[in-house]
Amino acid sequence: MDVQTRELREKGAKVKLQQQPFELLLILLNHPGEVVTREELRQKLWPADVYVDFDRGLNKAMVKLRDALGDSSDSPLYIETLPRMGYRFLLPVNGETRTTEQTKSAGSPLRAEVNKPELSEVQVDEAARRILNRETRSWLQRPWLLLALGTLILISGVTATLAMRTFRTAAAPPIHSLAVLPLENLSGDAGQDYLANGMTDELITMLAKNSSLRIVSRTSVMQYKGAHRPLPQIARELGVDEILEGSVTRYGDQVHMTIQLIQAASDSHVWAESYNRGANEAVSLPRQAALTIAKQLHSVAVQSQTAHVVLPAAHDAYLHGRYLWFRGDNEGAGKYFRTTTELQPDYALAWAGLAGYYGSGTLDGEIDPAEGLPKTKAAALKAVELDDLLPDAHLTLGAAIFVTNWNWDKALEEVARATQLDPKFSEGYHFRAKILAALNRHQEAIEEQKKATGLDPFARPWSLGVSYLLARRYDDAISEAQQHLATTPSDPDMHSILSYAYLCKGMKLEAEQEYVKQLSYSGDEESAASVRRAFDKGGWRAIFSWQLSQAEKKAASKRVSPIELAYYHAQLGEKETALRLIEEGYRQRDPKLLWIQDGPEFDSLHSEGRYRSVIKRIGLPPAY
Repeated sequence: MDVQTRELREKGAKVKLQQQPFELLLILLNHPGEVVTREELRQKLWPADVYVDFDRGLNKAMVKLRDALGDSSDSPLYIETLPRMGYRFLLPVNGETRTTEQTKSAGSPLRAEVNKPELSEVQVDEAARRILNRETRSWLQRPWLLLALGTLILISGVTATLAMRTFRTAAAPPIHSLAVLPLENLSGDAGQDYLANGMTDELITMLAKNSSLRIVSRTSVMQYKGAHRPLPQIARELGVDEILEGSVTRYGDQVHMTIQLIQAASDSHVWAESYNRGANEAVSLPRQAALTIAKQLHSVAVQSQTAHVVLPAAHDAYLHGRYLWFRGDNEGAGKYFRTTTELQPDYALAWAGLAGYYGSGTLDGEIDPAEGLPKTKAAALKAVELDDLLPDAHLTLGAAIFVTNWNWDKALEEVARATQLDPKFSEGYHFRAKILAALNRHQEAIEEQKKATGLDPFARPWSLGVSYLLARRYDDAISEAQQHLATTPSDPDMHSILSYAYLCKGMKLEAEQEYVKQLSYSGDEESAASVRRAFDKGGWRAIFSWQLSQAEKKAASKRVSPIELAYYHAQLGEKETALRLIEEGYRQRDPKLLWIQDGPEFDSLHSEGRYRSVIKRIGLPPAY
């Protein structure tokens, strides 16, 4: 290290190191073998008025310093982390160094004369591994590495008192839960957001599989993407002991990921690590990081299943699909899932994603059931065939059997298999609630949805309210929606629940007001104004006529479910048209048909033989 020129060199080659990591290394070198506390580093590196940013600043500086040295926090050769205390430079310092103050004042240099460093076998093994695996060098480029390795082997039997010295640390509170905040995309390219989101998603999944901790779900943490709130506040809101945060950068065919573990209550650094991988190795990065974190927290869960080899291009396409899926772009997600299965036909997760695309598109009325239902089931069967231990595969198969074959028992069996494989899989409980509601088993459906909401309260926060609506427990639905609106007053889904509940209770003015709010908060002021005019002109009958006209306009260019059209005609008292559309929905095997008994809009048809015939042929237990 040249203090005056602020340069670090290795065998004459300059090592790139920014100012703060350089200053950090200088402080540690001036105290070899001693613990330098985080508070001491704060006082020397940062003014007191930026204390709030100190922890993250120090963690990032340490990660950059370790990158430059080729060091690791897990098995350090140079710098040891003492959790919640500070850092220690392990090896003796030979030669001459100057402190920053001495350099400025041109004072006498500080000299440290010590013996030749002696390393333990563990350190020698780790040093040899790093020399062999250095990503930026090769044996042919650096023949001196052979000599260095030989020297390390010769001294491998000698134990260094300095390196083996142990220090007591303050007893840390037990860790039971962890939240992974959305990884930042530091590439400078918004088009790489899918990679950061995908890595976050996979890191959460791998931690849930490979640790015994409670890991907060993806949907719960994604609300904090880009939100710069104090970590203790986030931890309180999520109910966790520790927070994992970090970043992902892609440059060329290299992926760099930095992560750091923070104790939530004190906002203090516990551990940090950085990973550099080529494109071919990035696929396994989340799993490797998750295992390291689980070991660090002494919470490794026993896993017998080996990791499946995934092609980098297929993995990248799958992450694109997941990114678009969570953004609500089902069509865009489907294209990437199809691409993934073409690139790697044995990728079970991609087939599960494809099944979800076809299933969602069919349920939403965007894909003709004649096309969507067979493809949904075929993709789900393929996913289960490839990986019978994949919860997502069994869930999509259960959903496919439910909407395609109308086989309730088999559908419930597959969904149960998904939650047996992963008892924390909230999606499984949610879809079980949907099946039970269609079967008029509403109390069971509500209990299942409560389980799903308890496991992941930020995934579809409207779901429990809808379960109450399907059970015709309108007061409970209103109470549930109002509780959410107390903290999120502009949530259009909650206003939609209120509107429908008020309408079913005969509170037509309140229903209209909530419907207008729903449209306004959805950004559709034009429709909100149309609803106001319609209500002023003819009450809810005029609103139903306006809704029907909007659906018919849409049907001119896209598929619209005949059950949706039947709903409007039934509300207008046009029974014959409503019955005809319900029968058409049966011929198309429209999935929306499965829940037509849950709302009061079709109650006027219950005495009709044609309506009862449809219910009987579907196989649903009658609710009339």
